Amino acid sequence: PLPHVTIDGITIGTNEDVKLGKVRVTPDLFSLLQSTKVIKSIEIDSLVLTRKAIDRIPAWAKLDDAGSPQAAPQVRVENIRLHDAVLRLGQADLGPFDVRVRLDSNGEPEEASIATQDGKLKALVKPDKGKYLIDASARSWTLPLGPALVLDELTVKGVATLNDASLGEVSAKLYGGTAIGRTTIRWQKGLQIDGRFDVRQLELRQVASMLSPGTRVSGKLNAKPVFSASAASSDRLMNALRLATLFSVQNGALHGVDIQKAANQLIKQGTAGGETRFEQLSGHLVMERGSYRFTQLKIAAGALAADGTVSISAKQELSGRINAQVNAVGTSSNVPLNVAGTVDAPLLYPTGGTIAGAAVGTAIMGPGLGTSVGAKIGSWAEGLFGNQDEKKPRK
Repeated sequence: PLPHVTIDGITIGTNEDVKLGKVRVTPDLFSLLQSTKVIKSIEIDSLVLTRKAIDRIPAWAKLDDAGSPQAAPQVRVENIRLHDAVLRLGQADLGPFDVRVRLDSNGEPEEASIATQDGKLKALVKPDKGKYLIDASARSWTLPLGPALVLDELTVKGVATLNDASLGEVSAKLYGGTAIGRTTIRWQKGLQIDGRFDVRQLELRQVASMLSPGTRVSGKLNAKPVFSASAASSDRLMNALRLATLFSVQNGALHGVDIQKAANQLIKQGTAGGETRFEQLSGHLVMERGSYRFTQLKIAAGALAADGTVSISAKQELSGRINAQVNAVGTSSNVPLNVAGTVDAPLLYPTGGTIAGAAVGTAIMGPGLGTSVGAKIGSWAEGLFGNQDEKKPRK
């Protein structure tokens, strides 16, 4: 091995903002007699950078740039290698990474290669007129922040500075579908992110439960989400996320709720369980601070058609109204249903006007036709007078 110097256990900052497990410096012995001393490589094991250290990098860079560019450097480093490096961002860690940086004859970075130790994520960074060009790719890689989505393939191209990154080309294959778009990340003061994507043919069964625990829906999703978030640290980013999109889901099912059964049975205490299979489900979604609001909902499911509005609170509580139209041979019924319960245990129950109308119709004309006609008249009258009965059913 070449002669080298090793230093162990270096920490910087009162709160150990920078920790270096081991530093190995290998000099070029023939340069020791020259005006510029050359260090062939600096190898750092187990580097840990906290958020405070990352925030100071732009200031450190300005101090470095303040020196005279014409003066020959007294010490020149050819290569820097990091092994098992970790970025500690609040409660979340990024890494471990292996990094190699090659420097030119002036000590300026020529390129940096970054890879996770499992080899699933690789990136190449090259300086370009005060900025840095990013070219990254990944396979079978799990997102380190937010929901643990697994990306089968990922390619990213963009431009970064010491304060932000603009990723203009992002393309991913995941859960049988694709996502193509762009995003911008800023970290000078806290952490901000915004962007937009075009999502096509994404299988929802696994993804929905990651985004909203307990949600059970399947089918192929098409959407064009626009999102933004601003938080003091990365672990608070998901709670600050706002996302809006039109969406459509094909050939899927809403599990845990049977809309057609609830419309047919008119049970005052509500209907739970079952599933609603559909050819298409579409609408508009706004997700903000852990809550979800679905508007312009439309469901096409054979003999069933439905529309309405549903909200999911940050506590996973359901509320809203669905208007169900059930078509049978020679007849059609429209039944407004209130939505209640939780994501884990959704509940559908008819409105008060529908129940009252069904009771009157049954008394006058008998069960069956009388019930259906009365329910229709009751729901019509309720809509006419603007009664939005979304209270929980009485037991």
